[in-house]
Amino acid sequence: MIYISQIKNIKSIEERNVYPYNIPSIAKLNGLTLQKSVTFIVGDNGSGKSTLIEAIAINAGFNPEGGTRNFNFQTKESHSSLFNNLKLIRSPYREKDGFFLRAESFYNVATAIEQYGVQYHYGGSLHERSHGESFLALVKNRFSGNGLYILDEPESALSVANQLSLLVMMKELVDKNSQFIIATHSPILMAYPNADIYDVTDNGLNLINYEDTEHYKLIKYFINNYHIMIQELGLS
Repeated sequence: MIYISQIKNIKSIEERNVYPYNIPSIAKLNGLTLQKSVTFIVGDNGSGKSTLIEAIAINAGFNPEGGTRNFNFQTKESHSSLFNNLKLIRSPYREKDGFFLRAESFYNVATAIEQYGVQYHYGGSLHERSHGESFLALVKNRFSGNGLYILDEPESALSVANQLSLLVMMKELVDKNSQFIIATHSPILMAYPNADIYDVTDNGLNLINYEDTEHYKLIKYFINNYHIMIQELGLS
């Protein structure tokens, strides 16, 4: 089920020397087509992928720091103005559930959940679990399906084994008519079958095959040649 089918830049960007429009990938952003239930946005640090996914989430009605559309707290205003430039083209379907998971402000979301007194929807207090356990508890207990789930670097708190668990949870939710839009560095998550992967570079955003991503190629090379790479880095 696709809830957001396209993202368009609807305004001309004039001040290209001002953040975030001075980020090359943002400056060259015209639009994205979302054809799959799972879409990944990948790129190096500073490439603009988190800035973009944050703007998508805000445009979709989510709180900038994360949570559901009912969350209305603000710890510190840190989001960019990019959301003002975007327009989401929606399919005829409307999601019944949704969540914006932003790794860097997840602590604030967990605190808000307790302040709202709704931690029972999340399997209990998220603060009483490890960072990774709280991420998985959120997905397991709160994501119910028929939903739009926008995730920013969910792997940041997850072990390799738990990233595999997240893949299984994603499949279960996709089978319940859900759509995922995910910014990630994880070649494990990117391996989700039949997903679209947009590579964020100075030349803009382009669809790329899984095995052509820098993340996959570098991890594969390191695992197969770690002893050589360690020497090349001057660590031995």
